[in-house]
Amino acid sequence: MRDTVDQVVVLARRSVVRTWRQPANVIAPLIFPMMLLAVNSGGLKSVTHLPGFPTHSYVAFALAVPFVQGALFATMNGGTDLARDIQSGFLNRLALTPMRGAALLAGHLGGVVVLGVLQVCFYLLVGLAAGVRPAAGVAGVALLLVFAALIALAFGALGTFAALRTGTGEAVQSLFPVFFVFLFLSSMAIPRNLIQQTWFRDIATANPVSYLLECVRSLIITGWDGEALGLGFGMVAGIAVVALALSALALPERLAR
Repeated sequence: MRDTVDQVVVLARRSVVRTWRQPANVIAPLIFPMMLLAVNSGGLKSVTHLPGFPTHSYVAFALAVPFVQGALFATMNGGTDLARDIQSGFLNRLALTPMRGAALLAGHLGGVVVLGVLQVCFYLLVGLAAGVRPAAGVAGVALLLVFAALIALAFGALGTFAALRTGTGEAVQSLFPVFFVFLFLSSMAIPRNLIQQTWFRDIATANPVSYLLECVRSLIITGWDGEALGLGFGMVAGIAVVALALSALALPERLAR
């Protein structure tokens, strides 16, 4: 057990250090979501005057979006780094050591989660500087960090599965536009109950990303909304379980090649 924990810690540290040594992989997840937040907040702030809009601050409403965007970057970075390990033969060399497959996955994803939580801390600091005050208080902020860790784990596991199945960074990066489509076809810009187009509202309702966003918004805008929290945590847990199971199944096949 002690050996497994040591393996996980070493691999997680390696994952974090390797990402920090690539400035583009650190700066883009921090700056790009904030740029989009600034553009959306400036261009869409008039929608806060609509009857039924949950807040007078569009920044508070849109602050949930970087949580998911940051997870997408974590997916790309983590999956691409693992694909690079596959292409360089590092993963094959690990297979010749006593390294356990579970430790490999846990260590790799542990690094992704750490970076994902650090990103969210940055987003929250920007929100606080812009005047956003989470309605759920300090306990709500702590729960937001837990939720952010789960989102990074779930999407990071998806990127890991893609890397293990394809073995190429290009294939992992091709997932980014697909995930971004899911983001735009959600309640990203406006609450679902205020969407006028029936077809778009139906897609947003069926889209799991909407419930991730609404979970974050409930803690920032509403407070403790049990339904939003239950749906959000349930969705991200489901994605994480499926993605982890797929990654666990793909790992032995990749190590055997």
